[in-house]
Amino acid sequence: MKLVRYGAPGAEKPGLIDGAGQLRDLSRQLDDIRADALPGLALHLAGIDTEALPLLTGERRLGVPLAGIGKVVCIGLNYRDHAAEAGHDLPDEPIVFFKPSSALCGPGDPVVLLRESRHSDWEVELAAVIASPARYVDEQSALDHVFGYCVANDVSERRFQAKGSGQWVLGKSGDSYLPLGPWLVSREDIPNPQALSLWLEVNGERMQNGTTADMVFGVARLVSFVSRFMTLEAGDLLLTGTPAGTGLGRKPRRFLRAGDVIRAGIDGLGEQRCRVAPPP
Repeated sequence: MKLVRYGAPGAEKPGLIDGAGQLRDLSRQLDDIRADALPGLALHLAGIDTEALPLLTGERRLGVPLAGIGKVVCIGLNYRDHAAEAGHDLPDEPIVFFKPSSALCGPGDPVVLLRESRHSDWEVELAAVIASPARYVDEQSALDHVFGYCVANDVSERRFQAKGSGQWVLGKSGDSYLPLGPWLVSREDIPNPQALSLWLEVNGERMQNGTTADMVFGVARLVSFVSRFMTLEAGDLLLTGTPAGTGLGRKPRRFLRAGDVIRAGIDGLGEQRCRVAPPP
Protein backbone atom coordinates (compact mmCIF):
# COMPACT_ATOMS: atom_id res chain seq x y z
CA MET A 1 0.00 0.00 0.00
CA LYS A 2 1.42 3.36 -1.11
CA LEU A 3 -0.37 6.18 0.69
CA VAL A 4 -0.08 9.86 -0.25
CA ARG A 5 -1.54 13.22 0.62
CA TYR A 6 -2.11 15.51 -2.35
CA GLY A 7 -3.18 19.12 -2.82
CA ALA A 8 -2.23 22.60 -1.68
CA PRO A 9 -0.29 23.04 1.58
CA GLY A 10 -2.68 22.82 4.50
CA ALA A 11 -5.49 21.42 2.34
CA GLU A 12 -4.13 18.00 1.41
CA LYS A 13 -6.46 15.11 0.70
CA PRO A 14 -5.75 11.39 1.16
CA GLY A 15 -4.86 9.18 -1.78
CA LEU A 16 -2.96 6.09 -2.80
CA ILE A 17 -0.80 4.98 -5.71
CA ASP A 18 -2.24 2.01 -7.57
CA GLY A 19 -0.38 -0.87 -9.20
CA ALA A 20 0.03 1.11 -12.42
CA GLY A 21 1.60 4.06 -10.58
CA GLN A 22 -1.55 6.21 -10.87
CA LEU A 23 -2.94 8.47 -8.16
CA ARG A 24 -6.33 7.43 -6.71
CA ASP A 25 -8.50 9.45 -4.34
CA LEU A 26 -9.29 8.11 -0.85
CA SER A 27 -11.47 11.00 0.33
CA ARG A 28 -14.59 8.84 0.58
CA GLN A 29 -12.79 6.36 2.84
CA LEU A 30 -10.75 8.80 4.99
CA ASP A 31 -10.78 12.45 5.89
CA ASP A 32 -6.96 12.39 6.01
CA ILE A 33 -4.00 10.10 6.59
CA ARG A 34 -3.32 10.97 10.21
CA ALA A 35 -0.82 9.77 12.77
CA ASP A 36 -3.50 9.01 15.36
CA ALA A 37 -5.32 6.74 12.87
CA LEU A 38 -2.29 4.59 12.04
CA PRO A 39 -2.99 1.78 14.55
CA GLY A 40 -6.15 0.74 12.70
CA LEU A 41 -5.50 2.17 9.26
CA ALA A 42 -4.33 -1.01 7.50
CA LEU A 43 -7.42 -2.88 8.71
CA HIS A 44 -9.68 0.01 7.72
CA LEU A 45 -8.31 0.00 4.16
CA ALA A 46 -8.10 -3.77 3.77
CA GLY A 47 -10.20 -5.10 0.94
CA ILE A 48 -10.65 -1.78 -0.84
CA ASP A 49 -11.07 -2.20 -4.61
CA THR A 50 -8.31 0.12 -5.76
CA GLU A 51 -9.57 0.17 -9.34
CA ALA A 52 -12.93 1.50 -8.13
CA LEU A 53 -11.36 4.56 -6.51
CA PRO A 54 -11.56 7.83 -8.47
CA LEU A 55 -8.55 8.24 -10.77
CA LEU A 56 -6.78 11.60 -10.53
CA THR A 57 -4.95 12.86 -13.59
CA GLY A 58 -2.63 15.76 -14.26
CA GLU A 59 0.14 17.23 -12.15
CA ARG A 60 -0.70 17.45 -8.47
CA ARG A 61 1.42 18.54 -5.54
CA LEU A 62 2.19 15.80 -3.03
CA GLY A 63 2.47 16.85 0.58
CA VAL A 64 4.03 15.18 3.60
CA PRO A 65 2.41 11.71 3.39
CA LEU A 66 1.27 11.70 7.03
CA ALA A 67 -0.49 14.43 9.01
CA GLY A 68 0.17 14.97 12.70
CA ILE A 69 3.73 13.65 12.84
CA GLY A 70 5.08 13.83 16.39
CA LYS A 71 8.71 13.23 17.32
CA VAL A 72 11.38 13.04 14.62
CA VAL A 73 14.10 10.87 16.11
CA CYS A 74 17.30 10.70 14.07
CA ILE A 75 20.35 8.46 14.12
CA GLY A 76 23.84 9.71 13.28
CA LEU A 77 26.82 7.90 11.74
CA ASN A 78 24.77 4.73 11.17
CA TYR A 79 26.35 3.68 7.87
CA ARG A 80 29.82 2.19 7.85
CA ASP A 81 30.89 4.06 4.71
CA HIS A 82 29.55 7.40 6.00
CA ALA A 83 31.36 7.03 9.32
CA ALA A 84 34.55 6.35 7.37
CA GLU A 85 34.17 9.40 5.11
CA ALA A 86 33.51 11.56 8.19
CA GLY A 87 36.65 10.22 9.88
CA HIS A 88 34.82 8.64 12.83
CA ASP A 89 35.04 5.21 14.39
CA LEU A 90 31.88 3.15 14.28
CA PRO A 91 29.66 4.02 17.25
CA ASP A 92 29.25 1.46 20.05
CA GLU A 93 25.57 2.35 20.31
CA PRO A 94 23.22 4.50 18.23
CA ILE A 95 23.84 8.25 18.24
CA VAL A 96 20.45 9.90 18.76
CA PHE A 97 19.35 13.46 17.99
CA PHE A 98 16.12 15.19 16.96
CA LYS A 99 14.68 17.33 14.20
CA PRO A 100 11.52 19.40 14.83
CA SER A 101 8.34 18.55 12.96
CA SER A 102 8.40 22.14 11.61
CA ALA A 103 11.29 21.02 9.35
CA LEU A 104 8.93 18.77 7.36
CA CYS A 105 7.95 19.58 3.79
CA GLY A 106 6.53 17.72 0.82
CA PRO A 107 8.68 15.66 -1.58
CA GLY A 108 8.54 18.33 -4.29
CA ASP A 109 8.47 21.46 -2.15
CA PRO A 110 11.42 23.88 -2.20
CA VAL A 111 14.20 23.50 0.35
CA VAL A 112 14.62 27.06 1.62
CA LEU A 113 18.13 27.75 2.83
CA LEU A 114 18.63 29.21 6.28
CA ARG A 115 19.90 32.76 6.47
CA GLU A 116 23.72 32.79 6.64
CA SER A 117 23.74 29.25 5.27
CA ARG A 118 27.08 28.36 3.72
CA HIS A 119 27.32 24.61 4.25
CA SER A 120 23.83 23.13 3.85
CA ASP A 121 24.24 19.47 2.98
CA TRP A 122 22.11 16.54 1.81
CA GLU A 123 21.48 13.16 3.48
CA VAL A 124 19.12 10.62 1.91
CA GLU A 125 17.65 8.39 4.62
CA LEU A 126 15.18 5.59 5.21
CA ALA A 127 12.45 6.86 7.56
CA ALA A 128 10.47 4.34 9.61
CA VAL A 129 6.97 5.46 10.67
CA ILE A 130 5.77 4.18 14.05
CA ALA A 131 2.25 2.71 14.12
CA SER A 132 1.71 1.80 17.78
CA PRO A 133 3.35 2.72 21.09
CA ALA A 134 6.75 1.13 21.60
CA ARG A 135 8.24 1.14 25.10
CA TYR A 136 10.96 -1.30 26.18
CA VAL A 137 10.32 -3.49 23.12
CA ASP A 138 12.76 -6.24 22.21
CA GLU A 139 14.45 -6.38 18.85
CA GLN A 140 12.49 -9.44 17.74
CA SER A 141 9.13 -7.66 18.03
CA ALA A 142 10.28 -4.12 17.22
CA LEU A 143 9.11 -4.07 13.60
CA ASP A 144 5.60 -4.98 14.75
CA HIS A 145 5.41 -1.35 15.90
CA VAL A 146 6.34 0.04 12.44
CA PHE A 147 3.56 1.01 10.04
CA GLY A 148 5.82 1.57 7.06
CA TYR A 149 8.61 3.54 5.44
CA CYS A 150 9.33 6.76 3.51
CA VAL A 151 12.15 8.49 1.70
CA ALA A 152 13.62 11.32 3.79
CA ASN A 153 16.31 13.92 3.19
CA ASP A 154 17.95 15.08 6.43
CA VAL A 155 19.16 18.45 5.10
CA SER A 156 21.84 19.77 7.46
CA GLU A 157 23.62 23.11 7.76
CA ARG A 158 27.03 21.87 8.85
CA ARG A 159 28.29 25.21 10.18
CA PHE A 160 25.34 25.57 12.55
CA GLN A 161 25.59 21.89 13.44
CA ALA A 162 29.13 22.35 14.71
CA LYS A 163 28.95 25.83 16.25
CA GLY A 164 28.65 26.70 19.93
CA SER A 165 28.23 23.63 22.10
CA GLY A 166 28.64 21.32 19.11
CA GLN A 167 25.21 19.70 19.57
CA TRP A 168 23.66 18.93 16.20
CA VAL A 169 20.06 20.16 16.40
CA LEU A 170 20.69 23.79 15.34
CA GLY A 171 21.98 22.71 11.95
CA LYS A 172 19.18 20.19 11.44
CA SER A 173 16.12 22.29 12.20
CA GLY A 174 15.54 24.69 9.32
CA ASP A 175 12.03 24.98 7.96
CA SER A 176 11.87 22.65 4.89
CA TYR A 177 15.04 20.82 5.98
CA LEU A 178 13.15 17.51 5.99
CA PRO A 179 11.49 16.65 2.66
CA LEU A 180 9.48 13.47 3.26
CA GLY A 181 7.82 11.13 0.77
CA PRO A 182 6.49 10.89 -1.88
CA TRP A 183 4.69 7.89 -0.38
CA LEU A 184 4.14 6.17 2.94
CA VAL A 185 4.61 2.50 2.03
CA SER A 186 3.21 -0.13 4.38
CA ARG A 187 5.59 -2.54 6.10
CA GLU A 188 4.03 -5.53 4.32
CA ASP A 189 5.33 -4.16 1.01
CA ILE A 190 8.88 -3.79 2.40
CA PRO A 191 9.55 -7.18 4.02
CA ASN A 192 13.27 -6.52 4.57
CA PRO A 193 14.23 -2.91 5.32
CA GLN A 194 17.90 -3.97 5.40
CA ALA A 195 17.97 -4.80 1.67
CA LEU A 196 17.12 -1.48 0.02
CA SER A 197 19.20 0.65 -2.33
CA LEU A 198 19.10 4.39 -1.70
CA TRP A 199 20.56 7.24 -3.73
CA LEU A 200 20.69 11.01 -4.08
CA GLU A 201 21.61 13.34 -6.96
CA VAL A 202 22.30 17.07 -7.11
CA ASN A 203 21.78 18.68 -10.51
CA GLY A 204 21.80 15.23 -12.11
CA GLU A 205 25.12 14.18 -10.55
CA ARG A 206 24.98 11.07 -8.37
CA MET A 207 26.28 11.96 -4.91
CA GLN A 208 25.04 9.08 -2.73
CA ASN A 209 24.63 5.48 -3.79
CA GLY A 210 24.22 3.12 -0.85
CA THR A 211 22.35 0.21 0.64
CA THR A 212 20.58 -0.20 3.95
CA ALA A 213 22.58 -3.43 4.38
CA ASP A 214 25.48 -1.12 5.35
CA MET A 215 23.71 0.16 8.48
CA VAL A 216 25.64 -0.31 11.70
CA PHE A 217 22.34 -0.79 13.56
CA GLY A 218 19.33 -2.09 11.63
CA VAL A 219 15.81 -0.69 11.90
CA ALA A 220 14.64 -3.28 14.44
CA ARG A 221 17.66 -2.60 16.64
CA LEU A 222 17.06 1.14 16.46
CA VAL A 223 13.37 0.90 17.41
CA SER A 224 14.26 -1.35 20.33
CA PHE A 225 17.14 0.87 21.48
CA VAL A 226 15.24 4.16 21.34
CA SER A 227 12.24 2.60 23.12
CA ARG A 228 14.44 2.07 26.18
CA PHE A 229 14.66 5.83 26.67
CA MET A 230 11.31 7.17 25.44
CA THR A 231 7.97 5.90 24.24
CA LEU A 232 7.74 5.89 20.47
CA GLU A 233 4.17 6.80 19.60
CA ALA A 234 1.98 6.41 16.53
CA GLY A 235 3.14 8.91 13.92
CA ASP A 236 6.67 9.34 15.26
CA LEU A 237 9.42 9.18 12.63
CA LEU A 238 12.71 7.36 13.02
CA LEU A 239 15.36 8.54 10.55
CA THR A 240 17.94 5.78 10.28
CA GLY A 241 21.10 7.46 9.00
CA THR A 242 22.70 8.20 5.65
CA PRO A 243 25.29 6.48 3.44
CA ALA A 244 28.53 8.01 2.17
CA GLY A 245 28.50 10.77 -0.42
CA THR A 246 27.49 13.81 1.61
CA GLY A 247 28.85 17.20 0.61
CA LEU A 248 30.88 17.29 3.83
CA GLY A 249 32.63 14.07 2.85
CA ARG A 250 33.57 15.10 -0.69
CA LYS A 251 36.98 16.40 -1.68
CA PRO A 252 36.68 19.28 -2.28
CA ARG A 253 33.64 19.75 -0.10
CA ARG A 254 30.44 20.77 -1.87
CA PHE A 255 27.28 22.27 -0.44
CA LEU A 256 23.83 23.33 -1.62
CA ARG A 257 23.20 26.62 -3.37
CA ALA A 258 19.98 28.31 -4.49
CA GLY A 259 18.84 26.83 -7.78
CA ASP A 260 20.23 23.34 -7.14
CA VAL A 261 17.86 20.44 -7.76
CA ILE A 262 17.98 17.48 -5.34
CA ARG A 263 16.57 14.10 -6.36
CA ALA A 264 16.51 11.22 -3.88
CA GLY A 265 14.97 7.78 -3.87
CA ILE A 266 14.82 4.36 -2.20
CA ASP A 267 13.81 1.00 -3.66
CA GLY A 268 10.03 0.63 -3.51
CA LEU A 269 9.50 3.97 -1.76
CA GLY A 270 9.52 6.35 -4.71
CA GLU A 271 11.52 9.45 -5.51
CA GLN A 272 11.46 13.06 -4.37
CA ARG A 273 12.62 16.13 -6.29
CA CYS A 274 13.20 19.44 -4.54
CA ARG A 275 14.65 22.70 -5.80
CA VAL A 276 16.82 24.72 -3.40
CA ALA A 277 15.53 28.25 -2.77
CA PRO A 278 17.38 31.27 -1.33
CA PRO A 279 16.85 32.34 2.29
CA PRO A 280 13.73 34.36 3.09
